[in-house]
Amino acid sequence: MDEKFNLFLDTVDENFRSFVNQINEYLTGNNCKCNIKLQKSGYVVSYVLNGEKRTLATFVSRKTGMKLRIYPEHIGEYQSFLDTLPEKVKKEIRKASVCKRLINPDDCNPKCVMGYTFVLDGEQYQKCRYAAFQPTLSEENNPYIKQFLEKELRAAADYK
Repeated sequence: MDEKFNLFLDTVDENFRSFVNQINEYLTGNNCKCNIKLQKSGYVVSYVLNGEKRTLATFVSRKTGMKLRIYPEHIGEYQSFLDTLPEKVKKEIRKASVCKRLINPDDCNPKCVMGYTFVLDGEQYQKCRYAAFQPTLSEENNPYIKQFLEKELRAAADYK
C-alpha cells in the first residue's frame, strides 16, 4: 500500500480504519485513482474515475469526525435510495447549502461546477455539490456510504 495512504490511515479513528481501507480497496479496484494531499485540516484523499477527470468521492477530516464527500453525478438514476438513508444523514443533506448556480446562475462563480437537483422524502432539493452529500463515518452510516458508492459506480458504468 502507498506510504501516503498509510500516513492518512494513521489519522483515522481506529474504529473506522478497516472501513476506510475497505472503501479504498473497493474504489481503487473499480477503476478509481487515489490522490492524497496534506492540507491544514489534515489529509484529503480523493478518488477520481479513471478515463474521466471527475472525482467520485473524497475523505475529509472535520472536527465532527471523518466524512466522505460523495459526488453523485448520476443521482437521478437512483434517488429513491436517498429515502433509505439514516435520519442523521438526511438531516445533514437538508442542512447543506443550496446551489446558487442552479437557482440563479449569476449568483455564483461561473467556473463553479453546478450542484444537484434531487428528491428526498418527496421534497425536491437543489444543493451545492461540495456540501450536499458528506456523511460522517459511523457504524450506522458506513453500510449506506458503501451502497451509495456502489450505486454511483454502477450508474456511471451504465452511462458509458
